[in-house]
Amino acid sequence: MNLPAWVWLATIGGFAAVLALDFYLVARNPREPSFRECVGWVSFYVALAAAFGCGLLFLAGPQHGGEFFAGWITEYSLSVDNLFVFILIMARFRVPREYRQKVLLVGIILALVMRGAFIAAGAEAVSRFDWLFYVFGAFLVYTAWKLIKHEEDEDDFSENAVLRTVRRVLPTTDTYYGARLTVHLGRRMVTPMLIVMVAIGTTDLLFALDSIPAIFGLTKEPYLVFTANAFALMGLRQLFFLIGGLLDRLVYLSKGLSVVLAFIGAKLILEAAHHDGVSWAPEIPILASLGVIVGTLAVTTVLSLMKSARDAKAGSSDPVRADSARTESVRTEPEG
Repeated sequence: MNLPAWVWLATIGGFAAVLALDFYLVARNPREPSFRECVGWVSFYVALAAAFGCGLLFLAGPQHGGEFFAGWITEYSLSVDNLFVFILIMARFRVPREYRQKVLLVGIILALVMRGAFIAAGAEAVSRFDWLFYVFGAFLVYTAWKLIKHEEDEDDFSENAVLRTVRRVLPTTDTYYGARLTVHLGRRMVTPMLIVMVAIGTTDLLFALDSIPAIFGLTKEPYLVFTANAFALMGLRQLFFLIGGLLDRLVYLSKGLSVVLAFIGAKLILEAAHHDGVSWAPEIPILASLGVIVGTLAVTTVLSLMKSARDAKAGSSDPVRADSARTESVRTEPEG
């Protein structure tokens, strides 16, 4: 896809306009959004991505359109899994409920900017060094294995190096001052609001270490990589409030994502070998990839909801377990 500069500028401008409107609505009325509002915004963003993908199918052909849909679905699914960590961050920093929208939105904007730079660097690297696809493929297979073996690591949040540096260098207050990022208390200090925004943004960038190689395994077009990531991140704020309770029921989501990552990793290695002249290494069509991704996530979701329903039924029939579950729910409810 040899796209002129104006297409890139128009696309980035469109994303910026939508995010600016989103930010204006959040800043004007800071609060926890209603269920109906979240459904409306998530539906809008999904419809926007679907319309964009259909436009690609019509204008650029089924290959590029299919690559966008496969990349977007993969990135969106990985973003849903990342919401587990965002919930932990919100609880860890005790973010007031009325300001959680702003924290998420600013963190997502930071992540989008940083991912854009990461995508540009990755696209330049893979265009020059074909062997990187072997590295990406092996890394995705390793990530898939680690996701299965170390699922318990998601139960805690550890500060990354960037966040630790910010907290060490910048004087920080102990309490929030509304939605303010800094406050003057004898000297200029940052508030926990800024710290938690950095936590969300940098944590999402760490997630990009597996999501960006994953989408490069589905398409080599930087434009498709960027737009799929942007559409996956847009609406993540509303999705946080919409499915916060549902996340606990998606018990097999990590396993499903590990299968997807392992498949894409294997696909990368096989296709790289095919281009290097290995006759037995096949090229996997994008429609086959899309079928594997959608099918795996669909089966994962159905099995997760079935298991959650069985566990809830078993728990409600056992008074001791039911009382224990209620006690645990109260204990782990983050302070607002």
